[in-house]
Amino acid sequence: MSLDIASGQASTEPSSGLSKPTILLHWAVAISFLAVLFIGVYMVDLPRGPEKGEMIGLHKSLGVLVLVLGSIRLAWRFKEGKIKSVAKLDAAKQKAADAVHGLLLLATVAMPLSGAIMSVAGGRSLDFFGLELIAAGDKNESLQSIAHTFHVNAPYLIYAILVLHLAAAIKHHLSIKMPL
Repeated sequence: MSLDIASGQASTEPSSGLSKPTILLHWAVAISFLAVLFIGVYMVDLPRGPEKGEMIGLHKSLGVLVLVLGSIRLAWRFKEGKIKSVAKLDAAKQKAADAVHGLLLLATVAMPLSGAIMSVAGGRSLDFFGLELIAAGDKNESLQSIAHTFHVNAPYLIYAILVLHLAAAIKHHLSIKMPL
């Protein structure tokens, strides 16, 4: 809830000017996406065994969740339109902000999709917390290789984009008191 100083009226809209569904989807995607990234980083160096298997299963299940939430967020973004910047940015900074937002939206769909393709093309099923969504089938090694290459290399770009996004959010929060 925020207070409109001019009118003295309380508003249920956040002072950032973003709709409640936009904020909810942002944080749902952000938390689940970061969880998948952290689990991915953690599990990479684990030796083969039960713990790594459990981490891979959790990573895949949360990846499916990110794919669903990211797809909903992307659809919501198309419905709602481009988010208006609450900060006064010059044209170059606005283009950079738009690019960062666009790449993050793309990443929330492309990363889990590449992981799903990697699993299915690798001849494995795609499960969501024990529920089989896609049964194991024939291997497609070339498709699996392409998806794997993307899935293991794209996070480096995503880390850089996340750092830019977080730095801008902190800067705006501190300079114009925009809510995080």
